[in-house]
Amino acid sequence: MNKQNINQIFYIFSTQNPNPKTELEYKNEYTLLVAIVLSAQSTDISVNKATKSLFDKIKTPKGMLKLGENQLKKHIKTIGLYNSKAKNIIKLSKMLVDDFNNKIPDTITELQLLPGVGRKTANVFLNCARNRDTIGVDTHVERVSNRIGIVNTNNPLQTEKALLATIPNIWKQHAHHWLILHGRYICKARTPLCKKCIISHLCYYKKKTC
Repeated sequence: MNKQNINQIFYIFSTQNPNPKTELEYKNEYTLLVAIVLSAQSTDISVNKATKSLFDKIKTPKGMLKLGENQLKKHIKTIGLYNSKAKNIIKLSKMLVDDFNNKIPDTITELQLLPGVGRKTANVFLNCARNRDTIGVDTHVERVSNRIGIVNTNNPLQTEKALLATIPNIWKQHAHHWLILHGRYICKARTPLCKKCIISHLCYYKKKTC
């Protein structure tokens, strides 16, 4: 896709939603990181339901360690993979206390040292909490960016690099949010809602449903 069309796509997104935010609910940077870890292979809605009472009680790594793994599991048992996620969150919290003076790291490399934190999670955290021009590539971003023709890639890392190289700087701050929301509500995996799509006229998808 040429740069003019890409710029137009994100301009249109910006007119509809100029300041998109994550749909995960959180109290501070620590609870945001925990919520992102929990959201892997789970919906934001399910995470928000599970963390509502949890985040009323727990807002720090020390608080999470005091709560303990078994009690944490009780809070998040409705979320997929809750056993392994609980283990990772306890280990993550201990590492923040022991190795990072209770402060969440500021780089992708250091964030990925934390259990349960992969590159996507690190990018999403830095974007949402630290306002970095990073792009967290989840299934929505991967699907939408390839489907509409912004990139032609085969894995999340390729997609991230291609999007960063292709998207104009003015749009990078919010790009992954726009792509996620578009994939979640309009450009759905099985049946995209092309009739409702505000960028359909710019999209390269050959199997449009309109």
